[in-house]
Amino acid sequence: MPLISTKGVYGLTAMYELSKHEDESPMQIKEISSNANIPQNYLEQLLGKLRRAELVKSIRGAKGGYVLAKKPEDISVKDILVALEGDLKIIDSKADNPILNIFFDDAKKSTKELFDISLAKLDEYQDRYNEFLHYSI
Repeated sequence: MPLISTKGVYGLTAMYELSKHEDESPMQIKEISSNANIPQNYLEQLLGKLRRAELVKSIRGAKGGYVLAKKPEDISVKDILVALEGDLKIIDSKADNPILNIFFDDAKKSTKELFDISLAKLDEYQDRYNEFLHYSI
């Protein structure tokens, strides 16, 4: 079973789309769905969970939609994944082998550090992607 399901990937993608939205106005669900290539019905369910976790706010009305509930710097990847997936675990029990237990502890720490980055910090990956696209010989 993967550590992150489609639910987590889609939710993180939607949150990243919201963090890139430069306008102060809410982003409509059909726009998020289109930009992120997420089925609209599924996205509605994910945004409901993220709203209950107080990571997004929904704005009603004709010009309504969704906005981040906090600054992108204050929302971690881990916050999003825990809201959607529940607790993230690499292993749920101890092994009989002490060497493997040390390995699993290290893996848990590394994973926590990786997922502790903020939505705003994901822009660094955009920079890396841009470098990849502009690579020339």
